[in-house]
Amino acid sequence: MKQTFHPAAVAVLASLAIAESSSVAGALPEGPGLSAKYPGDEGIAADRTVLLAENFEQGEIVDLGKRWDEISNEKGEVLAFSDQHPAASAGKRSLQIISTLGKNTGGHLYKKLSREVDTVFARFYVRFAEDAEYVHHFVQLGGYRPATAWPQGGAGERPRGDERFTVGIEPTGDHGKFPPPGAWNFYAYWCEMKKSADGKYWGNAMPPIESAIVPRDRWQCVEVMLKCNAAPEKRDGELALWLDGKLTAQIAPGTPRGPWTGMGFNPLKPGSDGAEPFEGFLWRKSPELKVNFFWLLFYVTENAAQQNHAERAAPVNRVWFDDIVVASEYVGPAVPVR
Repeated sequence: MKQTFHPAAVAVLASLAIAESSSVAGALPEGPGLSAKYPGDEGIAADRTVLLAENFEQGEIVDLGKRWDEISNEKGEVLAFSDQHPAASAGKRSLQIISTLGKNTGGHLYKKLSREVDTVFARFYVRFAEDAEYVHHFVQLGGYRPATAWPQGGAGERPRGDERFTVGIEPTGDHGKFPPPGAWNFYAYWCEMKKSADGKYWGNAMPPIESAIVPRDRWQCVEVMLKCNAAPEKRDGELALWLDGKLTAQIAPGTPRGPWTGMGFNPLKPGSDGAEPFEGFLWRKSPELKVNFFWLLFYVTENAAQQNHAERAAPVNRVWFDDIVVASEYVGPAVPVR
């Protein structure tokens, strides 16, 4: 049977997740960052730290193919502009992506960044439809060597350490534990990931300590930090997640964690029973492998519903994106124009 969740319960879970986010330890900033210098993000694309900026205000859908390296829009039925937009946005529209099972699995935009960096902050606004269901994969960033103008494969294989690493920020249902579309979760491939029970490598998952429920029918500002290890022998790489400007997860050397398996591991609160200090991310074994791509992905399959024990997969799923900024410093939520 498909699980059902009372709307009030979902709201409580979401509010608890946001409240708990402020207790995450670390020296990382919160609130507006680079965005404070550019109300409504106006002019932010020209900042020297910005590697990619997209607000979907220019041209038609076909023109996205001129600004992005690869566009997936099967039969022209997946991507469309919408008049929905975040309240702080200076623009008047966003990008809608529709997945229609039996016809397509969604779509994407992929971009090789303007330069390669060792630390990246990727901020975007997202709004899931009021009837959103579970998804298979979502927004990703990482590095390929050499850099390519298209997303590479590698599912089921562990990277060597000199050719690629990828990190997705994705809603997970955790086998139906969370209401659709799920709770935010990191999903990564790198050279020290653990092997799955079937002998292959299917990505390691790492959720925030406190579950961060993905809201329906509301814009949310999501920002991810991916920090590479400083040298091939150092496990000092990090991940961090902000939701609406609140630090929600920070996974760094010494972060308490539970058992690490082929499924990944759960970061824990300090002092938790059985906790072990996380070794830190060794994302790469070569300093020449850097962060160099951003992949705006909405990938929906029937398998996502099956894995979460849903009665059936929704035939149509919709999501909206807006105000994407990828930079070498913290961006933060957009500041309204006065």
